[in-house]
Amino acid sequence: MKVARFHAPGDIRIEDVPEPVAGPGDVKIRVRNCSTCGTDVKIFKFGHHHIRPPRVMGHEIAGEVVDAGEGVTGWAPGDRVQVIAAIPCGQCEECRRGHMTVCPNQESMGYHYDGGFAQYMIVPAKVLAVDGLNRIPDGLGFAEASVAEPLACVLNGQELARVGEGDDVVVMGSGPIGCLHVRLARSRGASRVFLVDLNADRLAMAADLVRPDAAICAADTDVVDEVLKLTGGRGADVVITAAASGAAQEQALQMTARQGRISFFGGLPKDDPIIRLDSNLVHYREFTIVGANGSSPAHNKRALQLIADGSVPVADLITHRLPLGEVLDAIDIVSRGAAIKVTIEP
Repeated sequence: MKVARFHAPGDIRIEDVPEPVAGPGDVKIRVRNCSTCGTDVKIFKFGHHHIRPPRVMGHEIAGEVVDAGEGVTGWAPGDRVQVIAAIPCGQCEECRRGHMTVCPNQESMGYHYDGGFAQYMIVPAKVLAVDGLNRIPDGLGFAEASVAEPLACVLNGQELARVGEGDDVVVMGSGPIGCLHVRLARSRGASRVFLVDLNADRLAMAADLVRPDAAICAADTDVVDEVLKLTGGRGADVVITAAASGAAQEQALQMTARQGRISFFGGLPKDDPIIRLDSNLVHYREFTIVGANGSSPAHNKRALQLIADGSVPVADLITHRLPLGEVLDAIDIVSRGAAIKVTIEP
């Protein structure tokens, strides 16, 4: 079978390898879609400390069961499934307390285990142990189901930031995650959602799809001033920084309403993670600042249902569909911001 394997930064190869075999507790699937994200770009360019090459990449996975290993029950060939990306251990103190997104023993598909840029792959027993293999509802395509993983991360972020009825929400970053934030905020009852980006072309492409109440180009507009104008000087109830930008995080503090919530959704580069934060703003305006780290198996289940029932449409966000042999082209498209969502169809 063919796979796309990471060997070193700048070195991903399409290779022929033997089909994997399901061990005890494992499930083997035929990958039908594995969508790409900005993390794949970062791995391609810089590698990752959790990846020991060679490793099959890809972590937004949907496919169909072809075999189940010894001891596996409840799964049969032909079952359509979506796979979690982040695998909590399920045993540590954080997991026992229900904090699976911050499990210190967390592993990931495409990092610790071979991922979905392959014709076939193994869903390890550890995934099944935490209920991380999900049935795709009838009528939902594999490509759309693969977007459940990033939507699960978005869902975790918005739950932590308590996005809800009547909120004015600012989403900073108009990539696929930003688009999902816009649509999820609307489904959670937000009154207005404003979308911000430095890249005018990407912002326009995203705005045409998700139709924010305002699209603000940070390259030619004072974002803070514009948000304050749009909200009558009050500021936004929730600001979500869906971009790896310290400047965006600093701006978020200036455009948030009293008792507002700020989600530092996008992590910052490891060599530049420090921002200037006016602590008095947090103190006197009673801000809440939350992080957001991936998703839990339960988030994946709920995200899949939100897509299936139409609460968060994703089909139109999939702007490119490419075969496995063009995975490098897919990564380049994502890197240039020339797409919303690119999916690989092995």
